[in-house]
Amino acid sequence: MDPLDELVSSLSGSSRAIIISERDVDLRPSSGDNRIFLLRIGEGSHAAGGRGGGFGERKVTGAACFQKRGGSWSKLFEASDSIAEGFEVPYYVSRIPLTLPGGEETMGYGVVEPELVAEMSKKSGIVSPP
Repeated sequence: MDPLDELVSSLSGSSRAIIISERDVDLRPSSGDNRIFLLRIGEGSHAAGGRGGGFGERKVTGAACFQKRGGSWSKLFEASDSIAEGFEVPYYVSRIPLTLPGGEETMGYGVVEPELVAEMSKKSGIVSPP
């Protein structure tokens, strides 16, 4: 699957994913460079867990990193199970706007924080500058 299609599918699908982005999430072809981490959150009976904001359990079951450079999207990293569990969901996650490739706008959960993206890049072994 094309990296952009995979990213769009993850953002608009029914699975719970937390977005950690270097810049505002704008997937239109005219948008600038960006690096985005997606942290997939466990589904199931403990997912509502009584946490404020309705997020419940924050166990990361999968992680992926996508990057747009020079107009092209690539997938830099993907992990599941024990490696993904090493990533933590920030406690200050909130609703953020997302612009899809066709210009449609939707909402997701995440943060825009270049420093956190740099930290996650280092943790995942991505050596190129963000």
